Amino acid sequence: MLENRFSFGQRLALWIVPRLTALVLAVIGATLRFEVIAEEGAIPATPPAKGIFCFWHRCTLPSGWYFRKFRCSILISQSFDGELIARTLGRLGYNSVRGSSSRGGAAGLLALQGVLGRGEAVVFTADGPRGPIYQTKIGPVKLAQMTGEPIGSFYLLPERAWVLKSWDRFLIPKPFSRVAVSWARSIAAPAKDADTSMLEVARLKLNDTLERARLQAEAHFAR
Repeated sequence: MLENRFSFGQRLALWIVPRLTALVLAVIGATLRFEVIAEEGAIPATPPAKGIFCFWHRCTLPSGWYFRKFRCSILISQSFDGELIARTLGRLGYNSVRGSSSRGGAAGLLALQGVLGRGEAVVFTADGPRGPIYQTKIGPVKLAQMTGEPIGSFYLLPERAWVLKSWDRFLIPKPFSRVAVSWARSIAAPAKDADTSMLEVARLKLNDTLERARLQAEAHFAR
């Protein structure tokens, strides 16, 4: 049942947009050629994956198509935009846990802890639903602390894409593009008794890891 907090126009969009987006993504996705690359010491995940993984928000579409067989749950905000994304990814086989760094964050992390307890994969858009771009939030680090799971980082870069004028410079892959699937080394979970300053150190380390994955993908096509 649609929630009363959405207007008629929003409810109509929620019925149309996810179906249309999933269809377009499937049509484009079938033409994409994925090339997996990894820095030394990184182990690319294979389906069905398990653990915590992070990527930057701008590569949501190619990531959504590539990882659809990995049996992932993803933390998605409770906003209208989040509802659109949740329903779109749901049509591709993803499970959604609702929450964010600003709304419902604690409940979302507890739900994700349960997902990890079942031996499944959890995925974060590390810079959240509103950015700023390339700045990870603390949520993945807190979940790693709660569970002891390491955090994997990846970045998907289409060689040819439309780039939106949004805060994240959102990528829409062009048909028949090559896509670099770039992996960086995982980082260890913070200790259970880590204080705020230690969590911040881990957050900065995760940020650096995500950026290495991005720069590695960009260098792959520059060559």
